[in-house]
Amino acid sequence: MRASELKEKYIKFFESKNHKEIPSASLIPENDPTTLFISAGMHPLVPYLMGQFHPLGKRLVDIQKCVRTGDIDEVGDQTHHTFFEMLGNWSLGDYQKKEAIEWSFDFLTKELKLDINRLSVTCFIGDENSPKDEVSADIWKSLGVKNIKFLPKKDNWWEAGNVGPCGPDTEMFVDGVEIWNDVFMQYKKDSNGSYSKSSQFNVDTGMGVERTVALLSGFSDNYQSDIWQPIIKKIGELCKMEYGPESDDFYIQDGKQCWVDVRKSIRIIADHIRSAVFIIADGVETSNKEAGYVLRRLIRRSIRQGKIIGIEQNFCSIIAQAVLDNQQNYAGIYPELNQNKDKILLILDAEENKFRKTLNNGLKEIQKLIEKNKTVTGKEAFTLYESFGFPVEMIEEELQKNNLNLNKEEFNKAKEEHQKLSQTLSAGKFKSGLGDDSEIITKYHTATHLLHTALRQILGDHVQQSGSNITAERLRFDFSHSEKLTEDQIKEVGKIVNEKIKASLPVIMETMPFVEAQKQNAIAFFGNKYPEIVTVFTIGDFSKEVCTGPHVDNTSKLGSFEIFKEESAGSGKRRIYAILK
Repeated sequence: MRASELKEKYIKFFESKNHKEIPSASLIPENDPTTLFISAGMHPLVPYLMGQFHPLGKRLVDIQKCVRTGDIDEVGDQTHHTFFEMLGNWSLGDYQKKEAIEWSFDFLTKELKLDINRLSVTCFIGDENSPKDEVSADIWKSLGVKNIKFLPKKDNWWEAGNVGPCGPDTEMFVDGVEIWNDVFMQYKKDSNGSYSKSSQFNVDTGMGVERTVALLSGFSDNYQSDIWQPIIKKIGELCKMEYGPESDDFYIQDGKQCWVDVRKSIRIIADHIRSAVFIIADGVETSNKEAGYVLRRLIRRSIRQGKIIGIEQNFCSIIAQAVLDNQQNYAGIYPELNQNKDKILLILDAEENKFRKTLNNGLKEIQKLIEKNKTVTGKEAFTLYESFGFPVEMIEEELQKNNLNLNKEEFNKAKEEHQKLSQTLSAGKFKSGLGDDSEIITKYHTATHLLHTALRQILGDHVQQSGSNITAERLRFDFSHSEKLTEDQIKEVGKIVNEKIKASLPVIMETMPFVEAQKQNAIAFFGNKYPEIVTVFTIGDFSKEVCTGPHVDNTSKLGSFEIFKEESAGSGKRRIYAILK
């Protein structure tokens, strides 16, 4: 089955069950300081899972773009990906276990035609906080599923963090491969670790497109499916090697024969360039911080692998073109790819040129360390690995040329410490549960609306929010503007915001057709796709924006506003930091 067919079947099936399709949100989360990227389908729906009314109702279905980089070093095997598409259907306080499980079963066995004998499921075994999930198991039994296992909390329980909605889940496997997960958010965890029944029973499901397509096509290797083949073939043309069952190769290095796992290198290149294309399309540029650093690392890992399999020319934009040309799976579905095509290719080319120079500088740095210290420590080697993108194999080769050996234990220790930090940044876990709608976060979120409109008044209508990051201590607001703000401009923006706070303007929430919101000149973020019906927040006669986040009901509750820093956030972007006092 082709990926496009699977996605179409999924959406139509749940539309027949009175679900409304919502478009994929941007990969860059709005106002969530705990994660760099959207890493699960539930992230953009946090306000609604917390009880806010969704303009399209209580039953939703979507295909959400996701990026997970916590296990980036695992990419290269048959199943791991950084970017992936997640199919999801949602109940916001509507249907519960019976409907969710029966529809999952019907979709697998009737729509996808899977033999029931290939299907097995797991359910929560129960503990002191929640009973054994006999309800889910009995529903599966009534449908004729015989292979049912009960597993503990670490396997069949979902919670977003320290507090918030949580509950048991039931996972579905086909031939032993996990294919789908239904989560039942029927409990709420408090700050003391105690559990109680939730006031809103939510259903959150997830099915990965890449894994499901591979399984339905009879592949144990995800990269053999139609999703990947146009990209894989283009890489094969460049390295003059085929991606087949036996595609190891060797090259001669200083008279020694060295073996290369060509398949692994091709998978890494395909995965990372596809991820980079989508990340750039959603507004990220390469940098040494946060999402920009992840993007840079993905591109540089691709170039390293290209070098290993003999691609000497610049190739990132060539592989990216294979993604952009894939109308059936990508460009025809996500308009942001076509809209940002030139920018995507330009950033990839620029980063590749820069990195190839960096590689040469890295070689010089290794020699400097050897000449100065007569060795290279494991920690120094890891710094080279991270800073210059050197694969550990290349570092070892350079050391061996000088009759030196790499301290692998020390290198791995430094790598593990870095991975822990990376996972903290990228795992997508919420510090205080399923999103933080605390009073101060709500105030800061409302303040971003005032700031946005004030910037547009002072700088011009070209100003558009390109990202934000809110903590309990401050707000960070990224926006499109090419020049550094003057002190007078910063003062004037702050003055306008404070005037609107003192004016005690009411904050009104309305739902309306997106077309009507546009007619009313409501600001919409990031050039995203929007559902037919949207939520609009209006602040007096000053600000009107399409938004989903938490807001105060009157600006008088914000206190006073102060901008304390303004800086560049990349080409054509500026960044403001501000506090409420």
